[in-house]
Amino acid sequence: MLFTSLKFIVFITILVIVYYAFTPAKERWGLLLMASLAFYFFADPRFLIFIFVTALVAYVHAIVTEDYQAKRKAYLKQNKELFDGDGKKKYKKTTANVTRLLLVLSLLINLGILAATKYTNFVIDTVNSIRGGEPLSFVNVIIPMGISFYTFQTVSYSIDISRGTVKAERNLLKLLLFVSFFPQLVQGPISRFGDLSQTLYTPKQFEFKNVSYGFIRILWGYFKKLVIADRLLPAIKILTGSPDEYNGAFVFIVMMFYAAQLYCDFTGGIDITIGIAQVLGVTVKENFDLPYFSKNIKEYWNRWHITMGTWFTDYIFYPLSVSPKMLKLSKWSREHLGNAVGKRVTVYISCFAVWLATGIWHGAAWHFVVWGLMNFVVIMASQELEPLYAKFHAKFNLKPHKGYAVFEIIRTFLLMSSLKLFDCYANVGLTFKMFGSMFTTFNAGKLFGGALADIGLSSGDYILLAGSITVVFLVSLYKKFKGTDIRGFLYDRFPLFALSAVILLIATLVFGAYGAGYDASQFIYNQF
Repeated sequence: MLFTSLKFIVFITILVIVYYAFTPAKERWGLLLMASLAFYFFADPRFLIFIFVTALVAYVHAIVTEDYQAKRKAYLKQNKELFDGDGKKKYKKTTANVTRLLLVLSLLINLGILAATKYTNFVIDTVNSIRGGEPLSFVNVIIPMGISFYTFQTVSYSIDISRGTVKAERNLLKLLLFVSFFPQLVQGPISRFGDLSQTLYTPKQFEFKNVSYGFIRILWGYFKKLVIADRLLPAIKILTGSPDEYNGAFVFIVMMFYAAQLYCDFTGGIDITIGIAQVLGVTVKENFDLPYFSKNIKEYWNRWHITMGTWFTDYIFYPLSVSPKMLKLSKWSREHLGNAVGKRVTVYISCFAVWLATGIWHGAAWHFVVWGLMNFVVIMASQELEPLYAKFHAKFNLKPHKGYAVFEIIRTFLLMSSLKLFDCYANVGLTFKMFGSMFTTFNAGKLFGGALADIGLSSGDYILLAGSITVVFLVSLYKKFKGTDIRGFLYDRFPLFALSAVILLIATLVFGAYGAGYDASQFIYNQF
């Protein structure tokens, strides 16, 4: 039961009616839990086993850890006269070691489930490609929907419990709701317990403005998904499915189409997620902040899939970069290799680990791994070239000019779109070959003479896409210059707000891409 199915529309409509009309405010979190489990059950009843185990492991770990830390802290406070300075340090170190062991056990189970389901066949395929002789057989593994998202949420909860930054949830059902909250199971965002719990369990009152804001955002998400993303998808499949025929200039078209398709698919799904949550009175973190207006790749990744980026930063980059072994390595490097090299070692290794993990997280395939590492290479190269950039700008002083800002945005957009080709062609060697063909056999003349009409898009489709993408661009432009989304402006002029909702609904129903050749039932990030 996916977001674009009629079943889901009926499901969410009934839920909202029962939620506000027939369920007491204090019990609405319980209805959300039942709805979330039903949503997962309709996807595949077997998936419930995985999500139950994940939640239970996190629940037990949190309770045991918090109780253990509380008892040790109380004992130390009541018997502080028994400990001298060194004894106190030793006592705290023992507590920290046990806490760390409990965390490791929890992570081994939950990350082990993720690894076993998502990466077993990837490992087997890799081993088969390396070793000779009889190939190992693949395993028929169930990959639960959204397992990467809810596992990362659970892992962050367990780590935060160990750090003492959040309190353990003593109600197993409430924690299960945090893990399984259905709007974000499809493609995120990756919520933190400290954030989501603020509104997930509180009594919800019907607020017309809140529901209206959520409803129009849902429509906006469906518009981007069905009118733009799904209309572009068949053309992208044709272009990438015949690389020998569609190379050179066509690869540039693939870059442009896929940039628009991925953005509208992913942000459209997030709009639906956040909109549904808002209708239900739950606040979910934003996951995008105008990434295509970024002036460099670092800024881009601060704006694209924000919750994923902050997750990797908080739970991999920082812990790794300040770990005792990494600090020792940094000290050794400074002493033996010089300060210039030594100060880079921890950053490079930590950043490499982050981008390797990011690539693997996106998919069990080598093109995802290479995509992640290519991001690492570009980011590191950009940092190393900063002194040259500084000299250049000191000499030419281009920064204050708006034209240069536009150049930076276009440059970053083209660079990130180039890296996305790994996803388009799903083959490392082929991706490099197709990228190179843009410089060796570009031949822009191939795009004319009817070639663009043979990739599944009619002239009407191109006109509709141009108009729809322009609308998305103008709405984004409003947010960039006003600092807020356009819903507030429209709501203050409510007839215009209502008219906008009606237009979005009609446009999606009339111009949405349905039927043969279209896949309006899948979001790209469903695979995660």
